[in-house]
Amino acid sequence: MDPIIAFIIAKYNYWMYIILMMIGLFGMIIKKNLIKKIIGMNIFQTAIILFYISIAAKKNATIPIIAHTHGDTQAAVNAAGIINPLPHVLMLTAIVVAVATLGVALALAIKIYRQYHTLEEDEIISQIRE
Repeated sequence: MDPIIAFIIAKYNYWMYIILMMIGLFGMIIKKNLIKKIIGMNIFQTAIILFYISIAAKKNATIPIIAHTHGDTQAAVNAAGIINPLPHVLMLTAIVVAVATLGVALALAIKIYRQYHTLEEDEIISQIRE
């Protein structure tokens, strides 16, 4: 098998996140409809969250709870076999921020539609310049 194809297959999840990020970036930059831009932003945020969750995952690892042993000695801790919960907790915070951002963006889109009767960026800009 070609080494490039083997590399792509081995890291398929990263390629999927890159594709999702590019779809979101395309939606934010190229599309002229505000709702499409908001959806693109949400796809971009979701791709970043999925990326961080995937790089924090470990196979055959355990939760970070150290059991107490009887006696004065404590068993040695194998840090390589313990999952770090910090990236997952930070991504929970990022999900909350993404939902709040989506809510505010949709509320602004509703306000813009009520004032300009359109969600097309070009038409809004032309109405503002008049």
